[in-house]
Amino acid sequence: MFSMLYKLEVVDFLCVKNTGLKSGVRRMRSTFASHLKVVKLESSQKISGRKSMLKNFRLEELGSDVKTEVIAGITSFLATMYIIVVNPAILSATGMSFTAVLTATVLVSAFSSIAMGIYANNPILLAPGMGINAFFTYGIVLGMGIPWETALGAVFLSGIVFLLLSIFNIRTMIVHAIPTQLRYAIAAGIGLFITFIGFKNANFIVANPATLVGLGELTPAVITFLIGLLITSVLVVARYKGALIFGIVATTLIAIPIGRWWGDASSINFGTPTLVSFNGIFAAPDFSLLFALDLVGALKFAMIPVIFAFLFTDMFDSISTFVGVAEAGDLKSEDGEPRNIKESLIVDGFSTTISGLVGTSSGTSYIESATGIEEGGRTGLTALVAGLLFLPFMFLSPLLSIIPGIATAPALVLVGVFMMKPVRKISWSEMDNAIPAFIAMLLIPLTFSITQGIIWGFLSWTFIKVIHGKREEVSPMLWAIDVFAILALIA
Repeated sequence: MFSMLYKLEVVDFLCVKNTGLKSGVRRMRSTFASHLKVVKLESSQKISGRKSMLKNFRLEELGSDVKTEVIAGITSFLATMYIIVVNPAILSATGMSFTAVLTATVLVSAFSSIAMGIYANNPILLAPGMGINAFFTYGIVLGMGIPWETALGAVFLSGIVFLLLSIFNIRTMIVHAIPTQLRYAIAAGIGLFITFIGFKNANFIVANPATLVGLGELTPAVITFLIGLLITSVLVVARYKGALIFGIVATTLIAIPIGRWWGDASSINFGTPTLVSFNGIFAAPDFSLLFALDLVGALKFAMIPVIFAFLFTDMFDSISTFVGVAEAGDLKSEDGEPRNIKESLIVDGFSTTISGLVGTSSGTSYIESATGIEEGGRTGLTALVAGLLFLPFMFLSPLLSIIPGIATAPALVLVGVFMMKPVRKISWSEMDNAIPAFIAMLLIPLTFSITQGIIWGFLSWTFIKVIHGKREEVSPMLWAIDVFAILALIA
């Protein structure tokens, strides 16, 4: 542009005596200047648009920046991406197409996480929930003989109920009813749970018939995990930005020789001797489960207990995750409640609703979001980045085999340390507080269920407070929750 302007100046100088030519040059310069202004305006508008978008995330106000949020989003995605292949592996036992469930899993994970980032401005990812997918498969479809199409209809209806409860603040009231001492315990319990999952994924802790759990053998895979844990720990202690990501990459690289030059991972990797495999790049998406749900069948009276089971399990899993992660990451508003809780719960209900429509079990908030929060993620930009990272794997799912489970295990173990911070706030000297908190905290990892931990925490809190004449510490909403908790236990 500036070279063109220079040429016009030269022509103007040479032709200064030629009035006609000079007039034409002036018109050319005037036209060029107008175009230049338009280009500058458009460029300014684009920059202004980007700034406005970033302003909506309130990065400065919440003590973050774009680089930190992007790193946090990548970290959360790497810790959560296993669901893309694990969820279809579980649900395909019902007769649903593996590739179709994979596509549905990507769609739910991507759009739910993006919605959480943009609408609720929270750094929490959503995806089809582990545990509830097993309940869908083995409890509902295979256990009760209900067709998977009808089960998807029940998921959709439970999502609609979720949305209504969230819009009319019922779920927010439930969050407010959770005693503060139990919130600290839930956060710590989730931390123990995440750590346990990390050790389990690495086969460092294994099932033992005599003692329920025990230490696994020091196989090449376990040794690789321990080296990765050591490297990641050193980076975290040094407060190295992106420590968890570098730990995942380092562990993956160290795992490459397994099954090639030493060791064999067949026993822990579904018969494949290598931990890091290359199974191609491209796989076409399968939309055959889109709108395959059976709403008529799901509306039958006999399906009410199934809908209630989906509703109760998903609701307390998500609420516990919000409360626990908010407590550990200090993602709280001025009144001490989890930040943007109503908006977050609405997105959670949206996730469950679209799960039934696209063909997977209920979507829910993921405790692995804590990995990104540990990396400094404080806003919805973290969830937005992670959500966008899911989308390419609708076409590139074979690439997921490159990063093995043991590569993300060190990150999960260390996030448990981060999640344990609130445990120091529990009033351990006041036993009427300490006992319910301890029960909730311990049962979450021991039952492998956040829902079971919080149920028994609620019930023990109510019983102890009432017996000791502190009925005023049990709110009416908590009494109602206790009733539904008992119904869930005996159902």
